[in-house]
Amino acid sequence: MTIQAHAGKRSVVCLSGGMDSCVTAALAARETEAYALHFSYGQRTEARELAAARAIAERLGMRDFLHLRIEIFRSIGGSALTDLKIAVPDASPEFDQAPPSPDATGAAIPVTYVPFRNAHFLSAAVSWAEVLSATRVYIGAVEQDSSGYPDCRPAYYQAFQQVINTGTREANIVIHTPLIAKSKEEIVRMALESNAPLDLTWSCYREEQEACGACESCVLRLRAFAAAGVLDPILYAAKANEPDRNQFDRPHPRTSALRLRRNL
Repeated sequence: MTIQAHAGKRSVVCLSGGMDSCVTAALAARETEAYALHFSYGQRTEARELAAARAIAERLGMRDFLHLRIEIFRSIGGSALTDLKIAVPDASPEFDQAPPSPDATGAAIPVTYVPFRNAHFLSAAVSWAEVLSATRVYIGAVEQDSSGYPDCRPAYYQAFQQVINTGTREANIVIHTPLIAKSKEEIVRMALESNAPLDLTWSCYREEQEACGACESCVLRLRAFAAAGVLDPILYAAKANEPDRNQFDRPHPRTSALRLRRNL
């Protein structure tokens, strides 16, 4: 479904293909003439994320889709997402009950953290925004219900905004993080309001055909859908790690959004 943008406002959206970036893109497409920017950076699920991002951009009627490759993260390693020698862990039972605090630092940061990744994303997005004369850069960072990543904090984006103000030609590009203070449950509920196609998204850190249901990203997503009272429309391989789906009806994925509307 194409979302009509407001004339005269352009934006660049960092669109990973995940749930948070999908909702962010839907908001951007509703508010602006939105251009999608996707990064392949050597992550395990690179091909699946690219396919998801392309499909989301097409569904939302975004003006253009720019696919960039970043080689540094696979070269330097240091993250389970980009270094095949580091396993992507299952979410611990403690994590399932309460993910790390947004204030957690140092040892609390999980192995799935990609070192300073979002700075690379933002830099490229700002560069393209300057060329397009866009005044907004959207990114789907979430502080609550995150895995404790340091580049998902409001202070990080406030600091980067100062870099933009200092280092760009017109100093008129503003970072927008509309989900930064939202919980994952709230994001699921926002998806319907913004016509975000969650059926096209991909969140799993490990797999590209069926989501594992066990990594931290899958656990956060499944918990959010369960709390919102709606069935996640993507496929999961690890059924034992899913919440009790018997508490829900089992509609076709296309009807999930309709049931979510009734629950709002």
